[in-house]
Amino acid sequence: MFENYKVFKTTFAGRELTVETGKTCGLANGSCWVRYGETVVMVNVTASPKPREGVDFFPLSVDYEEKLYAVGKIPGGYLKREGRPSEKAILTSRVVDRPMRPLFPKDMRNDVSIVMTVLAVDPDTQPEIIAMIGASIAVSVSDIPWNGPIGGISVGLVDGEIVLMPDAEQRAKSDLQLTVASSEKKVVMIEAGANEVDDDTMFNAIMKGHEEIVKSIIPFVNQIRAEIGKPKFSFESMEVDHDLFEAIQSKYTDKVKYALDTDDKNIREERLQPIKDEIHAEYDEQYPEQLAMIDECIYKLQKFIVRRWLLDEQKRVDGRGMDQMRPLAAEVGLLPRVHGSGLFTRGQTQVLTVTTLGSVSDAQRLDGIDDEEEKRYMHHYNFPSYSVGETKPSRGPGRREIGHGALAQRALEPVIPSVEEFPYAIRLVSEVLSSNGSTSQASICGSTLSLMDAGVPIKSPVAGISCGLITEGERWMTMVDIQGLEDFFGDMDFKVGGTHKGITAIQMDLKIDGLTPEIIKDAFAKTHKARDYILDEIMLKAIPAPRPTVNQWAPKMITMKVPVDKIRDVIGTGGKVIQKLCADYEVKIDIDEEGNVFICGNDQKKSDGCVEMIKAITLVPEIGAIYKGKVVRVTSFGAFVEFAPGKEGMVHISELENRRVEKVEDVCNEGDEIIVKIIKIDQQGKIGLSRKEALADIEAKRKAKAAQGGSAE
Repeated sequence: MFENYKVFKTTFAGRELTVETGKTCGLANGSCWVRYGETVVMVNVTASPKPREGVDFFPLSVDYEEKLYAVGKIPGGYLKREGRPSEKAILTSRVVDRPMRPLFPKDMRNDVSIVMTVLAVDPDTQPEIIAMIGASIAVSVSDIPWNGPIGGISVGLVDGEIVLMPDAEQRAKSDLQLTVASSEKKVVMIEAGANEVDDDTMFNAIMKGHEEIVKSIIPFVNQIRAEIGKPKFSFESMEVDHDLFEAIQSKYTDKVKYALDTDDKNIREERLQPIKDEIHAEYDEQYPEQLAMIDECIYKLQKFIVRRWLLDEQKRVDGRGMDQMRPLAAEVGLLPRVHGSGLFTRGQTQVLTVTTLGSVSDAQRLDGIDDEEEKRYMHHYNFPSYSVGETKPSRGPGRREIGHGALAQRALEPVIPSVEEFPYAIRLVSEVLSSNGSTSQASICGSTLSLMDAGVPIKSPVAGISCGLITEGERWMTMVDIQGLEDFFGDMDFKVGGTHKGITAIQMDLKIDGLTPEIIKDAFAKTHKARDYILDEIMLKAIPAPRPTVNQWAPKMITMKVPVDKIRDVIGTGGKVIQKLCADYEVKIDIDEEGNVFICGNDQKKSDGCVEMIKAITLVPEIGAIYKGKVVRVTSFGAFVEFAPGKEGMVHISELENRRVEKVEDVCNEGDEIIVKIIKIDQQGKIGLSRKEALADIEAKRKAKAAQGGSAE
């Protein structure tokens, strides 16, 4: 029945990788199932037969679908089915998109869709990497034009040793979470989070990953393509009309040069608009069916000018040197009442980050296919239309905002104190106020300032910087701190976040077919030098260290530990005890299964009182201990006294006073507070109390102090 069914196998990073084709999804342009360990990912790619009208870009969509059945879970929520993609799924889609997009024909306008569906997950194998490899195979064997293949790999650093495709145990203790994508000759994508890993170690890890891809994956995909690959279809090219471009170039180059030659984005746009209007007025009638082509020619002319300036004259549009940064500024404590705030300005790029501290139960709960169940540190990034001078309604965060927020979070995560050191949930929100390139890196800097202003004891300050690239044949050059124009018309945006000690995050976007090792090394050197300058000369001059205490408006957190077998006593039947504590002391209490108690409140005295009460609840009564208790019941033979929440004993009538007592009510009544001493605990745990002995002990201590010249109180 399945005459086209094929199975291909290879060894990848020491384990077997299996690819199956021809059995399912026969109507897709290209399809495969990829198995690695017990992880299975299905990838399908389709393309429209005709170009999409009215677009001036290649319409590629990449979707990574997490199915909770892959890990034996039923989705939470009312509907009990998968909804919008998780942030993790969106980030994975972006990671696959970035290395694949530059290898499609730039003049193709046919819609292409890549869908990666996770069918089964082995915790020791990351499905994200298998999805990337599957996407490369599916497009390679399809009839869709593409200049692949690529391969992907994850790289860890465990006990100082580089590990390829680390398993779950290795990932848990790895100082590096690196994803590398490569073609046959070059590195095409880098994404990393790291615990302050130095430049040389990071470079070696990237090269190790690249070598394994070139050795194992690229020949394997080429073999599959040679055996079952379809001929590539021809498409209607949207390459600009050369005669039209040359006509515009010859007449308008000097005008466009003048328009671009300024460090002010607003002035540049003001100068460019009348030139665009003039070009359209001249050529719209001649090319009525190619209005989008005219815009593409204007874009291409700007790109030509900027790239010639950079490559031939080492000239940047704002007059800076290649290793020179834009004017920088940092400020903290801008907003009253919030827990922390930091403003970072880089030229016309400006980001405000606000920190909010909450109880540990405010951590975000996750419903995904990996082992992560909650996120204590959350970073959100907003890019409103006004930041680029546009008028658009807000539609919530898109993939770009989610990606930039995740990059900033990854950069700062290694320096965030543990919950034991700093028992708070932490949320950062980066608001882009103005954008002219490198907003994600400005958000890293602004977030460090905000955390320090909030009194979060971060281990080291983190700064972010980007490095650009221009290539032409074998020629190439890099420049630090690229602004918007250099990003649009350049070949690379190499973003690096880190401390003085090392790198904490990398994200590399490319528009070309890859990077050589020399370019990567150069980018590391330039970003490290720039990072140190930003930290020393700008950020640490605004705030040299985290504030010694949290902001006065932040909740006060106290942590304590109770024996595991006493957790139920603190919670009480149906949660009655913990609910009463929260109400009486105006606090929020969280207890984990190890007995760690987190008390969150705005009033320090009440929080301290709650601590004392929990200590009383969990105490183990000892003979000789003295307490102040409340009379809860009176009988003819004695009084029952609650000396700690949930703990009571009886004071026999003979133990009430140092004299004969006729009636218990002569000494105490229900509701009275009295001092008692534990004098016995029987085998059933019943506790005998004595007011008489407690008073005698207190009087003896008073006399002893008085005799020593101390206070007689």
